[in-house]
Order: sequence, then structure tokens, then C-alpha cells
Amino acid sequence: MKVHRIIVPTPFYVGPTNVYLVQEDPLTLIDAGPRTKEAMQALKDGLRLLGHRLMDIQRIIITHAHADHYGLARDVAEESGASVYIHAWDAPAVLSSSDHSAYRHLLEKAGVPEEMIEKILNGQAKFLGWTNQLETVETLEDEQEIEFEHESLMVVHTPGHTPGSISLARLSSRMIFTSDTVLKNITPNPVLSPDPYDDKKRFQSLGEYLVSLARLRSLAPTLLRGGHGDDVTDYEEHFQRLYRHTQTRQSKLIGLISRDGINAWDASLKLFPTANGYHKFLALSETQAHLDFAVSENKLILEKRGEQEFYHLP
Repeated sequence: MKVHRIIVPTPFYVGPTNVYLVQEDPLTLIDAGPRTKEAMQALKDGLRLLGHRLMDIQRIIITHAHADHYGLARDVAEESGASVYIHAWDAPAVLSSSDHSAYRHLLEKAGVPEEMIEKILNGQAKFLGWTNQLETVETLEDEQEIEFEHESLMVVHTPGHTPGSISLARLSSRMIFTSDTVLKNITPNPVLSPDPYDDKKRFQSLGEYLVSLARLRSLAPTLLRGGHGDDVTDYEEHFQRLYRHTQTRQSKLIGLISRDGINAWDASLKLFPTANGYHKFLALSETQAHLDFAVSENKLILEKRGEQEFYHLP
């Protein structure tokens, strides 16, 4: 299987996105980058160096519903006639009919002040400005085979970073495209998201993420190609490092919780005191994920006080 990485710039702190071209029939893009002129030019230039044009693309696979990965998908599809695929749990977020109102309820439960809720929601709307929401997509399921003329990639549902995050495994060589589930130099953020079955509830992102990491480990990968940065070639060491990082952050967070309890927003301010701008939402996301995981491990107790949720020690 001939695979080429095309690096496209983004306006985000995470840096450039890795777009992968699978140079087999049908010609397939894994992700597409954000909807900026610079990213589109980089994508066109990368394809041209490989002897292709946008109109040659026959299939686009979106690994998860974040702007830096799917923003250009509709533009490429309209130019080429390609079909666009994404896991069913993330599909609603990339469609023009998407409804993001569920986030307000989740933020209110976390104790986020109204003024900050408006800033966060405005920030999310700004991120949508780096996308061209799709009218239709084809949905993928776990263990579905994505077939090429001579080989195939298996969809591995790896929820955590988003509910519908996927990896793509070439089982014959144990190479896996992991997008933002496994990144060499970045610890992926378990982003606050509504549950795909009940948007009044939170998706249990950290618990699901740890299961996803273990599932990838069970495939004994030899090469992991992420959505940003360099490849990971020693997954066992990487897995152990991520696990230790999770345990350390859990212990630090629990140590910050007073006897009277605390909501997720106030806990995030203690855990990440220097976070500012949109990073406050990412700080809240990680804090909330750790609080939920601590409850599932019986390390904390969740108590509802009116519309807010508080956490305290057993």
C-alpha cells in the first residue's frame, strides 16, 4: 500500500495537520485539513508532487469531527465527486444540519459562569468558520473493511478525543493511522462532548480513551501515523507514558478537592491556573474527563446541587 503524508498548515496552536494520500484504487484521502487558503494550496501542491489533482480524489475518510481534520472535505468532494466517510457517532457534528446547543447544558452543569459560556460557544462558532459543513456523509462502523483494489484498511473505533474518533489499521503490516488518538509529542485532549445517544449526558471521554489505547495495544502495532507530528514506532513505551500521565493527573486533581466539594469549572481553574482564551475550554474538558473517570473508579462522589454537579471525596 502506497501512503504519502501531505503536511498542511492550520491556524491552531496544535500546528500543521497530517493528511494522508493512499495511492491505491480508489484514490483516498485520510482527512483534509482546515478550510483556509493556505491549507488548500498545501494540499494541492502535495497532490501535484505525487502526480495528482483534487479532481482525482475518489474517497475521503474523516478520522474525527474537528475543523483541522475535516474543514476542506466538502470543497474537495465538490471538486472531485468523492464520497466522504466518517464514524456514525461524529457524523452529526460535520453536517450543515448540526445542532450544537447541547453544549450549553453541559457547561451549565459544570458550573461555568454565563459570561464564559458565551465566550466558549462563540469560540466553537469561530472554529466552524474553518469548515465547510457537509450536506451528506457515508457512515462507518467499527471493524468495517475499507477496501482498495489489492488491500484494505480496518476501521478501529477509538473513542476518547471525540466520541466518533477512528483509527485505520493495515493488519498485514500492523501499521495504524491513529489521527489524534495517538500523537508522538502531544497528549490528546478528551474534549467535552455530548453523549451520542443522549445529548443531555456527557460522553465519558477519558474512560473510553483508555480503553481505546488498550485496544490499539492489543493489535501490536509496529508503526502509528498520527494526525500531527511524527510517527510513533514504539507504542509500548508510548502507552506506558500516557498511562502514567493519566495516573499523575488524577492524583493531582484529587489532591485539589476540598472537603466541601467542587464543580468542574472551579477544579479546572485550580488544575490549570495559567490557561487562557480557548485553552480554558480545553482545561475544563480535561478536568471534567478526569472527574468523571475518578467517579467511575469510586475515588470521588458526584453530587447534584440544583443544576450544577459537584465532586467530593468519599
